[in-house]
Amino acid sequence: MSFLSKAWLGLLGVVLILAGLFLAVGGAKLVTLGGSLYFLLSGAAIVVSGLLIVMRRPAGALLFGLVVLLTVAWAIWDAGLEFWPLISRLLAFGVGGVVIAISNPLLRKARGLAPAYLSSFAVAAVLAIISGIAFVGMFMPHPTIVLSGAPSPLVPVDPAKEQKNWEAYGNTSGGSRFVALDQITRDNISGLKVAWTYRTGDTPLSPDGNGAEDQDTPLQVGDRVFLCTPHNNVIAIDADTGKEIWKNEINAKSSVWMRCRGLAYFDATRALEQPTLPGSTPVTSVAVADGALCQRRILMNTITAELIALDADTGAFCPDFGNNGRVSLKIGLGDAPDPQYVLTSAPTLAGTTVVVGGRIADNVQVDMPGGVMRGFDVITGELRWAFDPGNPDITKLPPEGKTYTRSTPNVWASMSYDPASNTVFMPVGSPSVDLYGVTRTALDHKYGASMLALDATTGREKWVYQTVHNDLWDFDVPMQPSFIDFSNEDGTTTPALVFGTKAGQLYVLDRATGKPLTKVGDVAVKPGKVPNEPYAPTQPRSLGMPQIGAETLTESDMWGATPFDQLLCRIAFKGMRYDGLYTVPDTDLSLSFPGSLGGMNWGGLSTDPTTGTIFANDMRLGLWIQMVEAAPSDAVSSGGEAVNTGMGVVPMKGTPYAVNKNRFLSALGIPCQKPPFGSLTAIDMKTRQIKWQVPVGTVQDTGPFGIKMGLPIPIGMPTLGGTLATQGGLIFIAGTQDYYLRAFDSSTGKEVWKARLPVGSQGGPISYKSPKTGKQYIVISAGGARQSPDRGDYVIAYALP
Repeated sequence: MSFLSKAWLGLLGVVLILAGLFLAVGGAKLVTLGGSLYFLLSGAAIVVSGLLIVMRRPAGALLFGLVVLLTVAWAIWDAGLEFWPLISRLLAFGVGGVVIAISNPLLRKARGLAPAYLSSFAVAAVLAIISGIAFVGMFMPHPTIVLSGAPSPLVPVDPAKEQKNWEAYGNTSGGSRFVALDQITRDNISGLKVAWTYRTGDTPLSPDGNGAEDQDTPLQVGDRVFLCTPHNNVIAIDADTGKEIWKNEINAKSSVWMRCRGLAYFDATRALEQPTLPGSTPVTSVAVADGALCQRRILMNTITAELIALDADTGAFCPDFGNNGRVSLKIGLGDAPDPQYVLTSAPTLAGTTVVVGGRIADNVQVDMPGGVMRGFDVITGELRWAFDPGNPDITKLPPEGKTYTRSTPNVWASMSYDPASNTVFMPVGSPSVDLYGVTRTALDHKYGASMLALDATTGREKWVYQTVHNDLWDFDVPMQPSFIDFSNEDGTTTPALVFGTKAGQLYVLDRATGKPLTKVGDVAVKPGKVPNEPYAPTQPRSLGMPQIGAETLTESDMWGATPFDQLLCRIAFKGMRYDGLYTVPDTDLSLSFPGSLGGMNWGGLSTDPTTGTIFANDMRLGLWIQMVEAAPSDAVSSGGEAVNTGMGVVPMKGTPYAVNKNRFLSALGIPCQKPPFGSLTAIDMKTRQIKWQVPVGTVQDTGPFGIKMGLPIPIGMPTLGGTLATQGGLIFIAGTQDYYLRAFDSSTGKEVWKARLPVGSQGGPISYKSPKTGKQYIVISAGGARQSPDRGDYVIAYALP
């Protein structure tokens, strides 16, 4: 036997011994935690196989073959027939089996036996073909839920209902993210090309959630598109050419957290729309003097806590609004240093009232600015009303020498407005600090993590509906609610709103009463051991609607690119306390899934009223959490997003604890649970069943240790950004970690088009029809995806030739 043959078999045996030892030692650890025996047994067998191969005995190959066969049986028993779980368990063994089978003749010849080339190479060929097919399958999407049958017929646009403008953050004041346009359809979208590209000049730098990020959803009114940048610069461009018309450079800066998600628009020359429902409060009339600036105006919240009004025609500050176009939003807050109070979501135009909330930084300290919601006159900027969740008696400015109640629940996401009832609907977050409830008041417990309806003229409460009791998970209601006409069993419809939560729940509420229109059940929740914490004994789950990425994980759900990192994920999972969705944080290590990133987040839902469908995109990123007992300290968190998601121990001033949070990732930086890690879901609102669910995004522009894989494997990546539904049978999304804008057939979930972006996007796509050319455009901003080093300042429009 040649030296090379001996060296090869020696090397092969040593590799098997090392791999087997890793699996056996890790498997032993897993067994002590109450986990699967498989890794210990297979690892031990692989060690023996490696030793036999080092001794050049054919029994080593036979033993490895037996391990492969038993692994196939175990994998099917453990994971079923799902593609990605099986790939994780079997592909490495398939490749290893090919190498062992090819080496088998050398082992046989070393013992003086016939080499058995035919049988050995036949086994190798079969394993290679199966592994090759599995590898090719990695480049195909594997929908979680598939709709069978042909696409449903398209509904032609009624000319009377055709989309005119995209005038509000969610297109309509009720957050539809739907356009009644069908020039671009699923049948002709293959011809969609770049029509123009605009560069804002404001390139965000942050790849990790700190610093500046582009998350803009533009507005379009007539022949203009209006943009805002991470530093609150506002720009008007031509809707057909992308040519800049004006730019107002605000250049706002925060120490850690800069973004602008959108703008509001008001036209004082239009007739005022008054509510039509009985008992509604009238909308207050306003006027702008003839010939004065700002007949049409753009409104923006800034990260420096100002409300700004600009002339939509020239970009000039509106001299009649506040102090030459600016209103300070820190008045009445008390101590509100940067970045404890910043505003990022678009203001909400509610009749003639501009309604604002504000982001209160998470997990900083108990004494934080309050989450007061306020309404301002759209022309003068005068404060019309305030709703202080900690003191309902304060209806405008606080009394002299006082402030709005500190550390109350806040509204950081976008709101919706119903002109028929003159009601503004607010998604409410949690009081400070997010993971510790001992210091919370009765009103904190009432309003935290809720949907709140206020009269848009007076600011008085109409109703409140809570989605989490004593929220200890940072499960804010994170998105603008979307309006639908809910189909009742008797054939009637009820005006409703629907929204998703970070906890993967979808709620449908009566707009008039706030009562759920689908079944919501209370589930028992295990308490923790933090002293004096008022743990809620039960938590709501929206059982009448699909749960999106909110399943209770088991050890079998752990995943990895190889059996080795899968084993490490299993050990980590079994080493944490985990009681399902509402696992309370405590001083031991616990798992929160989905974590505080979601679930669903600020991108919101899209609706299609022609088919009665809603569309939700989500991310599936668990977090491990540990409350760390800490002596009293003046240390304060920066309030940035990166630590919040979280990197290391973060102090929580005013509590006996700091918190340690981090993403639940494998050693390769991949989420530890099985794919998809982000999906797009269509829900039929007549049946309240999922029509289809598909993974969104590939690993092309990301990978282990930050190294781009360059492989378009559609595993489904976390999504952060909005969607757009059109009457052309399409749903658009760009908020993934790879650099694409995609379109899916809205009736089947089949990807029908994608366009390569220069960098990733967290923006919301919009669509409009040009009043000049009659051409339909799809527009998206692209400034860079979260966790991607590539940044840009692009706004790109697509159209048919």
